[in-house]
Amino acid sequence: MELTDFISKLALAFEDTESNSIKPDAKFRDIEGYSSLVALSIMAVVDEEYNVQLKGDDIRKAITVEDLFNTVNAKL
Repeated sequence: MELTDFISKLALAFEDTESNSIKPDAKFRDIEGYSSLVALSIMAVVDEEYNVQLKGDDIRKAITVEDLFNTVNAKL
């Protein structure tokens, strides 16, 4: 799994955010439009695209987009 591919899929959860504006070191909770519904959307996108089921703790422990990527990658 590539980080750039992950970011483009993660952008699907953020309706009005272009994937090229999301950087690996960005704190994903600080991305415009983030909410608890977006967190659920992230979990759904990861499940659908990577067949990985994230838990609430996985989302809470991740700080940056890259942290989230590493969490998903570790579960593959």
